[in-house]
Amino acid sequence: MPDQTVAAAVIYAKDVARVGAFYAKVAQLTLLPPEPDHASLESPALQLFIVAMNPGVAAKVQIAQPPVPRENTALKFIFPVDSLARARSLAAEGGGALKPATAEWEFNGHRHCDGHDPEGNVFQLRERVA
Repeated sequence: MPDQTVAAAVIYAKDVARVGAFYAKVAQLTLLPPEPDHASLESPALQLFIVAMNPGVAAKVQIAQPPVPRENTALKFIFPVDSLARARSLAAEGGGALKPATAEWEFNGHRHCDGHDPEGNVFQLRERVA
């Protein structure tokens, strides 16, 4: 990562390795060598940290299979991708999901679609409209 300061975000997770691998593939981020309690991902404009939940909190968090989207949150991360269709496939392979193409919408020169990761954290992807 260059010496410049870039935007950063944190997602707390029960399974750091799985959630880190998910965002590396789906959001096209580079996954740095993992640590036991966190994963660091980056792009030229963003650093994303997946941090292990406190064990007391993690014990109370139940993750269904398939995961139930946790939409009752004040924040939603938006990641740029080259292809929503490709990302939809990668999300499913990684244990998460992207809503179907019928749920996509266009705004501000991009096509957007919501999804969730393997632990139910909601995110959005967008691809540039040609």
